[in-house]
Order: sequence, then C-alpha cells, then structure tokens
Amino acid sequence: MIKLIIICLLAGIGAGVSTGFAGLSAAVFITPLLVSVLNIPVFEAIGVALASDTLASAISAITYKKHGNINLKGARWFLITILAFTIIGTIAGYFVTATHVGNTVMNWWMVFMELVLGISFIIKPERKQKENSFLSKIKNTAIILCGIYIGFVCGFQGAGGGLMMLFTLTIVAGYEFKTAVGTSVFMMTFTALIGAASHFIMRGVPDIKILIITVIATFVSAYLAAIVANKVSNKVLGRITGIMLVCTAIGILLLSPPSF
Repeated sequence: MIKLIIICLLAGIGAGVSTGFAGLSAAVFITPLLVSVLNIPVFEAIGVALASDTLASAISAITYKKHGNINLKGARWFLITILAFTIIGTIAGYFVTATHVGNTVMNWWMVFMELVLGISFIIKPERKQKENSFLSKIKNTAIILCGIYIGFVCGFQGAGGGLMMLFTLTIVAGYEFKTAVGTSVFMMTFTALIGAASHFIMRGVPDIKILIITVIATFVSAYLAAIVANKVSNKVLGRITGIMLVCTAIGILLLSPPSF
C-alpha cells in the first residue's frame, strides 16, 4: 500500500508540474510509472492518466486565462478535429494498445518527439506570435492534419496530446510560448475528458485508490506550477520546458525502455 501511494504521488506530481508548467500530457509520467512499477494494465493506466489530465488541464487553463494567455480565435477547427479523433483513437486503442508491438511503437514516437521539441526549445526558447498565421491556407491544412493525429494519439494511448498541441501551436501556428501552453491546456481539458470517459465506459473505472491519489496529486501540482509559469518570462519558461522534455525522454528510456 505504501509503495502504491508513493508511486501515485510521484506520478501525479511529475504529471501536474509538466501540465501546469509546459502544457504536457499527464500520461508522459503517469502511464510509464503505473505500468512498469505497479504492473497495472496499459489501458487502465491510460484511463487514470486521462482522468488526471482533465482536472489538471482545467485548473491550469483557468490560471492561464486569468493572465490573458489563451487564444482560441484561430484554433477552433483545430480543437474540433482533435475532439472527433480522440473518440476514434480511443476505440482503436481498446483493441491495439493491449498488444506489445502497438504500445512500443507509440512509446518510441513519444520519446522521439520529446527529444526533438525539447532540443528546439533549449536552442530557441522564445517565439514571437506571428500575426494571422492561421489565415494561411497551407498552415490551415497542416494544423487540421496535426489535429487528426493529436486526437487519435490522445485517445489511442493517452499520451502525446499536450506535447503535439504545443508543437503545433508554437512551430506551425507561431504562438508565443505562454499563449501556446494556455491554449493547449484549455483544449486538453476536453480531449482528456472525452478520452477518460470513453476508457471508463469500455473497461470500467480503474482501481479507485490509484485513481484518487493520482488525480489529486496531479491537480494540486498543476495549479501551483501554472501559477509559477505565468510569472516567469517566455524565454525562461521555454528553456526550462526544453530541459524538462529532454530529461523526461531520457528518463523514460532508462527506466522503461521500449523494446520489441
């Protein structure tokens, strides 16, 4: 029982800090720890991660909104596409993530994206928002395609949603960092809610002790992290996020290396 509490607290704190500070998915921390240390089923761990994501993203979004760091004006279709494909991805994940190969491929891709985005933010931590970036036809198409991918992955594995939203909003749409994080956590509130509900409907509610401890730890950590994040500069926030991403990717490879 003590081991369970410690692992859930560690997973929740790590997930909350990454969500509130950088708009990342809670599954980056929660899923690998619950699966590798507590040996709970992958699909169940994803459900816990998505439930934790819902409240953590909601409280983070409220905090970012208070500081004027959410911009949904050009991201409406991005959000709609993500929500639709989250449902599709969840259905696919029900049948696929239980397989070793399917889960391993997604883990490799998540780690790869963390390294690429992390290095990008370390090198160029501050990005100025580009005016009318969503009016470009090419960018609109790219953003919709990203939305399809993000929604599917969010439902399929419960990971990569926040990471890829951050990538799309900063690299493709040209949002400044805090606005990208704020907009990302706002959208994650809905994608995580849909994903969690779908997981619980198909497989039932996971272990209630694991769920409650992890959700509370994630919620509190996300709230505190979001407060701090909104007080530092975009440059500092971007660089720290880059370091967090690279360290997380390396940590996942060391603690739970993907293997075929």
